[in-house]
Amino acid sequence: MADWLCHDDGRVLASVEMATTVATRRVGLMGRSGIDGALFLAPAFAVHTLGVRFPIDVAYLSKDFVVLQLATMRPRRIGRPRLRARAVIEAEAGAFERWGLKRGDKVDIR
Repeated sequence: MADWLCHDDGRVLASVEMATTVATRRVGLMGRSGIDGALFLAPAFAVHTLGVRFPIDVAYLSKDFVVLQLATMRPRRIGRPRLRARAVIEAEAGAFERWGLKRGDKVDIR
């Protein structure tokens, strides 16, 4: 059964891969040439793009899945920690704009 990233208003934004173990969070998007949909990492409050081959959008989420901050990161970068974040969503750069995702939105995984 697929997991879906959904906006609080009920819109399905994208399919989502779950990275909720140490091993899956460690690998993340490294070595890939792209991603269809999004990657959900939890727990997480910081990300890097070392070993990632493409620019990514990053959404830092609160414990209630409210978007605290959005960033776009190029490959081979280390992002600064967002200490209030409890989870992160990663997608190919430009995806959040296409999905209409913005700071303050609430999302859900279904």
